[in-house]
Amino acid sequence: MANVVVVGSQWGDEGKGKIVDWLSERADVVVRFQGGHNAGHTLVIDGEVYKLSLLPSGIVRPGKRSVIGNGVVVDPWALVDEIGRLEAQGVAITPDKLTIAWNCALILPFHGELDGLREDARGGVRIGTTRRGIGPAYEDKVGRRALRVCDLADAKTIEARIEGLLAHHNPMRVGLGGDPIEKAPLLEKINEVGPKIVPFAAPAWRLLDRDRKAGKRILFEGAQGLMLDIDHGTYPYVTSSNTAAGQAAAGSGVAPRAIDYVLGITKAYTTRVGAGPFPTELEDDIGQRLGERGHEFGTVTGRSRRCGWFDTVMVRQAVTVGGIDGIALTKLDVLDGLEALNVCTGYTLDGEAIDHLPASMEEQARVAPVYETLEGWSESTEGARSWADLPATAVKYIRRIEELIQAPVALLSTSPEREDTILVRDPFQI
Repeated sequence: MANVVVVGSQWGDEGKGKIVDWLSERADVVVRFQGGHNAGHTLVIDGEVYKLSLLPSGIVRPGKRSVIGNGVVVDPWALVDEIGRLEAQGVAITPDKLTIAWNCALILPFHGELDGLREDARGGVRIGTTRRGIGPAYEDKVGRRALRVCDLADAKTIEARIEGLLAHHNPMRVGLGGDPIEKAPLLEKINEVGPKIVPFAAPAWRLLDRDRKAGKRILFEGAQGLMLDIDHGTYPYVTSSNTAAGQAAAGSGVAPRAIDYVLGITKAYTTRVGAGPFPTELEDDIGQRLGERGHEFGTVTGRSRRCGWFDTVMVRQAVTVGGIDGIALTKLDVLDGLEALNVCTGYTLDGEAIDHLPASMEEQARVAPVYETLEGWSESTEGARSWADLPATAVKYIRRIEELIQAPVALLSTSPEREDTILVRDPFQI
């Protein structure tokens, strides 16, 4: 039995929620290994819609262990709210079902405020942050001054950590035009939420090691997409964590050899939220049509997503960097009814052909796509559950994408419903 890592191969929003839910029924343990509550996954199960930000997608399935790994930064108030929303929908969440790695760094209220102050101070060159405090929390983690989940059990430790944090943050806040943080109200808030989080805290690495040795299937659930990776994405318009599959090991405490298969979730076209380069972006009627048919609005932010043609150069780069073994192609049905489909097969930079997305922000902005035009289809693919249900031209589109990105399609999703999935290869059976 294989352990599987699920990552996004574009700029996030590829439809990971449905695929992870589909896979989680076959898994025993589901692990989040990076990011924070800036990532949103929407699950539709028997007509019930569940919106998750911090909790692993397996949390809605009975009999599954869900783990928030040490690579995640946790906003305890957002987590308590999310648990409350799911419990109101009838999902029981107990320490037997949910484990939070006790070495997770915490997002505190002033992290989100700092996120906003910095974004506003940037003027016209904004990153497009969700202002949830993710980046500042990771900075404190790397700066070795973070408050962590394990600290919540001891009031003296909390106070000592907060004093160190305020010594760093208050001068910076004042310099950005903000007010200094008052220690007493902050301590009160932390001491109030701590007892709601501590019962879930445990050495997650030990639990995962035990489960792996017992032969249980582990599903590692990534957030965002590889092109938002802090190292390998379109920097500086990226998230604050590593989103590549290699982070699954470091962000959960398992050895790299525990990972057997990497599945890259890939939308049949391309979308992006916020600022940053987007070589295949469509600012015309087709782009608007893709957004409307695909319901392209962020789960967390509600922001409309920019839409464009499929970019095989970008996805091929993600396949290489992320070690992707196969892809799950999603939202094929959104392309129904288009007479012709453009696929980006290469770029030009200042008139010269290139086969990758360069690292420089200035060069990324000057990249122009080279297109190949494929025949579209008029028939509906929505709800298809076998290759025989697909139009021949849709199959040709898929095969051409496989050839260009140099990775096979393992799953094909044709609607938000979990059963509307064509299984080509089960990632858990390798």
